[in-house]
Amino acid sequence: MQTPDRSSDDLTNITFVGSYLPRRCGIATFSADLADAVAEADPGLEIRSVAMNDRPEGYRYPPRVWFEINRNRLGEYRLAAEFLNMSHVDVVSLQHEFGLFGGDAGSHVLEMIRRLRMPVVATLHTVLQKPNDDQLEVTRSLAEECGRLVVMAERAYEFLTDIYNIPKEKLTLIHHGIPDVPFVDPNYYKDQFGVEGRKVILTFGLLSPGKGIEHMIAAMPRITKAHPDAMYFVLGATHPGVIEHSGEDYRLSLQRQARELGVADNVRFINKFVEHQELVEYLGAADIYVTPYLNEAQITSGTLSYAVGAGKAVVSTPYWHAQELLAEDRGRLTPFGDDDALADAVIDLFTNEVERHAMRKRAYQFTRQMRWEQVAQQYLAVFHQVRQEFMANPKPVITDGSNLALASTSSSVIYGSSELTEVKLDHLLTLTDDVGILNAASATIPTRDAGYTIDDNAMALFAVLLAHDHTDFGANIEIERLIARYLAFLDHAFDDSTGRFRAHMQYDRRWSTAETPEDAHGRAVWALGEAVARCHRRGPMSLAAKLFQKALPACEKFEHPHARAFALIGIHAYLRRFSGDSSARRVREHTAQSLYDQFRGNCKDDWPWMIDTLTYSNARFPHALLLSGRWMFRNEMIELALHSLEWLHHMQTSPGGCFAPIGTEGWFPRGGNRARFDQRPAEAAATIDACLEAFRVTRDRKWLDRAHRCYDWFLGDNDLHVPLYDPTTGGCHDALQPHGVSENQSAEATCAHLLSLLSLHDLAMDEKQARAAEREKKLLADISAGGSAAKPRTPPPTPPAKPSAPISTT
Repeated sequence: MQTPDRSSDDLTNITFVGSYLPRRCGIATFSADLADAVAEADPGLEIRSVAMNDRPEGYRYPPRVWFEINRNRLGEYRLAAEFLNMSHVDVVSLQHEFGLFGGDAGSHVLEMIRRLRMPVVATLHTVLQKPNDDQLEVTRSLAEECGRLVVMAERAYEFLTDIYNIPKEKLTLIHHGIPDVPFVDPNYYKDQFGVEGRKVILTFGLLSPGKGIEHMIAAMPRITKAHPDAMYFVLGATHPGVIEHSGEDYRLSLQRQARELGVADNVRFINKFVEHQELVEYLGAADIYVTPYLNEAQITSGTLSYAVGAGKAVVSTPYWHAQELLAEDRGRLTPFGDDDALADAVIDLFTNEVERHAMRKRAYQFTRQMRWEQVAQQYLAVFHQVRQEFMANPKPVITDGSNLALASTSSSVIYGSSELTEVKLDHLLTLTDDVGILNAASATIPTRDAGYTIDDNAMALFAVLLAHDHTDFGANIEIERLIARYLAFLDHAFDDSTGRFRAHMQYDRRWSTAETPEDAHGRAVWALGEAVARCHRRGPMSLAAKLFQKALPACEKFEHPHARAFALIGIHAYLRRFSGDSSARRVREHTAQSLYDQFRGNCKDDWPWMIDTLTYSNARFPHALLLSGRWMFRNEMIELALHSLEWLHHMQTSPGGCFAPIGTEGWFPRGGNRARFDQRPAEAAATIDACLEAFRVTRDRKWLDRAHRCYDWFLGDNDLHVPLYDPTTGGCHDALQPHGVSENQSAEATCAHLLSLLSLHDLAMDEKQARAAEREKKLLADISAGGSAAKPRTPPPTPPAKPSAPISTT
């Protein structure tokens, strides 16, 4: 039995989507800084990035970047989603700006997000007060598809709620991160840049016309007149987009302006994209930082955040982020395009050192909450929260076609309320070698390192026995060979010295020395009982009976309730053939009573269950009690089993009405929260069997309907609307996970699906035979009532002993 290896809120992989260094743009720097900070905050996390390329050749990215998208190619967004789904990413952190992605208003990115099978947290680097129709639609779609939208300013929060009508619970405010730098005297760094003893003004960032540098240069003559030692650093390379369209025209025009105004010696252009440490040193050397931007529609500014975080006195035009960050005298605001106001503010701060240093201190203290280490913790808290919400309410999986149609149409056999899909043994054969069935698979390829388990070979034996019952006797020689192979494995697994089965064999045919769990022994007894009941050939039946009898005594010592239930089901199967076996009857009575007593002892009105946690194979408990009550004539067992199965049905039904078994990532403790994932095929198989037995006992068709509803879970009628059964291989995916299905098709999952399907075929065969017998009985009664005077009738045809189900092994 597979158990969860981590709790439901554990994170193992966070992938950041956006531009990434060495691409030169502010979001690339932000993405890299945030990824570094999150990795440092939680060293156990695997941090990856998907990088957006703005040129066909891409960039020479660091190893953290594991996928690249050409922004203009819609198909690559779909491929990225498929790649991330396959890689089992826990949370995607999307860095969003309209121009970063292709399509109208960057709409291409929605194609990826809608296909992702994990929660997405989108950080909005641009929020517009007056969006056009495309921008409005894209932003609203992001809100709908993402678990959370992160904004970096209060103004953005207000816009999204008031203008875009996005619910407040979808929004989180986390400030732009900043490096943790000491509060130092600017003179400490000035000698590195040859400006010791001078007053330094700084603007940094990628150079583009919207930055308004020309207004700061226009203010320099007045500033240098009051403070001849003033030096203005314009730090940063020209924006790549500007270079592509107009080369270095803007930079050259600024240099020409400085010369014409006679301040060329007081303005220094540093045309380079500086690394983190060099940027910190330039910031450290600055007395005043200036952002003379031309437009208020800038909701966040990384350069402004860095400057305020470094404890700089700031003069800025009143764009949105500056209004917020520089409030409460943390900086000076001047009107847009007002050269004189810029000059007045700078001159005043240079003249009034006391005020300048007080401003620096206020700014530095305010931004301690914005350090990357603090920001990383806030993002991690959001990541954990959205993952928990996603697991509780996963979104349906989007593919290129109808999931349900894909799974439910196989070899022209349509599944519906009365027809069952084809039985296909191909993947079972793929997993089976000359020893037995291998435990695991990597996708559809058997994994030899995992070896073989007694559980899987027991269930594989049961599955092929059922498959044999639904073909013409002896028609499929391959099934006979599989029966022999799995039975031989169980025979070899039995340890006469302990009276128990060994649980695990390595691929080199060495048995593991670990003690066999009671569950594994119970499943083996179950399969052997079914083999005794169903084998048509004497040889396999005799071996199965011999092994069953040797394994039976250990069942009386079981303490684990699951093991008792498994064994009971097998004992009842065995007694179908050898009903007079006193030893089996005695063990049945003892085990059934123990199970019943444990059930009664733990049952409460609000928790009618035998243990305090719903875990795995839950429905096997009522299944075993229904069999025991039916064949031991114990109505109290039947009543208890039906009551508990009814309760379990409600616990395992989603709000939408589909089957939703208890997830393995946390189970469902009494008084606690129900784990939504991972949902396992074995739970569906157990519930189908229990519901079918409830139908046999009560003849109430609701149980038959519920069994079919459980089977629909395999075909895509589940929380994510994605099939687990793979009609191309006949295999079954291991689990339904928050992001979709596991890619692997193991023996446990494949056998669980086969047993589910074949159990429904089994009941259909029983019902068909019962109806035929009833018709024959009625016909004979009519003939008898009519006597010799009755009109002669044609005798009814003899019903077939085993109506064949569609079956394939190729």
